[in-house]
Amino acid sequence: MKTRQATIFAAFSCALTLGTSFAITPNKLVSAGIPAHTGSTTSDYLTDGFLTNWKNVSAKDIAFNVGQGPSKLRINWESFGDCAWATNFTTGCSHSGTPLSNFKIMTSANSTNGVDGDWTEAIKISGNPVMARGVDIDFAGKSWFRIVSDGDVGQILEIEAFDMTNGGTDTWFFMGTSISQMGIKQQDTDSTTAQIIHAKFPEYTPAMLRGGIGCINSTEVVEHLKEYLEYAGNVKYWAIEMGTNDAWGGGDWNLQTFTKNMQTIIDSAKAHGITPIIARMIATNPAKSDGGWQVNPKFLEAIDKLTADNKLPAGPDFYTYFSKHPELLGDDGVHPNASTGGGKAMHHLWAEALMPLYEAERSSSSEPPSSSSELVSSSNELFSSSSSSESQGDSATIIFKNKTERISSFTIPKVSVHNRNILVSGLSQVQVDIVNPFGQVLESHNSAQFRANVPAGHYLAIIRGKGFASTAKITIK
Repeated sequence: MKTRQATIFAAFSCALTLGTSFAITPNKLVSAGIPAHTGSTTSDYLTDGFLTNWKNVSAKDIAFNVGQGPSKLRINWESFGDCAWATNFTTGCSHSGTPLSNFKIMTSANSTNGVDGDWTEAIKISGNPVMARGVDIDFAGKSWFRIVSDGDVGQILEIEAFDMTNGGTDTWFFMGTSISQMGIKQQDTDSTTAQIIHAKFPEYTPAMLRGGIGCINSTEVVEHLKEYLEYAGNVKYWAIEMGTNDAWGGGDWNLQTFTKNMQTIIDSAKAHGITPIIARMIATNPAKSDGGWQVNPKFLEAIDKLTADNKLPAGPDFYTYFSKHPELLGDDGVHPNASTGGGKAMHHLWAEALMPLYEAERSSSSEPPSSSSELVSSSNELFSSSSSSESQGDSATIIFKNKTERISSFTIPKVSVHNRNILVSGLSQVQVDIVNPFGQVLESHNSAQFRANVPAGHYLAIIRGKGFASTAKITIK
């Protein structure tokens, strides 16, 4: 059989030599950190970029001043519920949640507070059933947009606006099972995949929609492909985690159906101008999984073959990583463990898998990397090491092997914040940059312990060490 190493290397080589095939046009995030006006009050919850589930807004009239400049905007929104993208796509388990269903997006060129001024209806949405979605609107000459709802809006987690004037294609939908519902949305992370990509490549701000649904399998996805394409068909990339429920129990009886379904998903995506990228399904922990089962390797071979035959970029190898780190799986031996950093690892693994696409785009444009954006090792460093050893950090260490297996350590250290005193534990020599939601570096410190002087608020701490780096959310009070 074709090895996973050969598949990854072939896909990476393809990305470098045929970068235009997967060309990514930036779509600048223009809403980061701006206040959301909700009548007589304002909130920074909706634009802080952290997608944290404990914070949400239920206002029916929300306005944002992003300023003049873009002629087109993409408005992404994300709601909470039970963290499933849709409530009725699977019969395996029930889901609940109130989506942002019936509303208008209005625009204004002369409002001063989000209420006064002249407003024009840009788009009307009726009967939306999903918890995360994006729509495009005309915005020429405008400075404000406003979401006005007719009924219950549920719990809105985040609203983002991206400048689509130049036809941005840095748009992503993360299709998945309960593995993604939990790991990519429900569980807190130090940084989302989009934030990791932005810190490495500041010119890019990926528009990221999370679409995990607990209990769903590939057959049910195919049955609901019309809805997936209707509500997530206007993005450029589908980042797909699928197969755990198809492979449940460790047998291969469903292999042919799974393979056929995945090819249908790939063909449908491509027909709509979408590039699918498929992750190797997560490993189980047989010591804890019911009946001691593990994913049948034939399913992994099928994913590798689908990726190679369809000339797709390679997705993350969740199987190999989680089989080496069973402590990142929960008590059921199947799902990522929030307390040990399973969800964090998934975000970082997705980012690592996608970085060659951005690296190829940068190489094709001959733009030198920004010195302030070195979140992780350069691609030369990632592929130069033939061996590695894990650093003893406070959470997961992501391992990538030599040139074909991509080995190099990627440690997520622990950051403690008490008022303005910051401590980075588990590391000795570090550089820490304090970055605001606009991506500006406000302070730099060459110490694992220091006092921050920035105003109170939410920030990212970019922590760099020899051969690796990571980010952490911090709040200064």
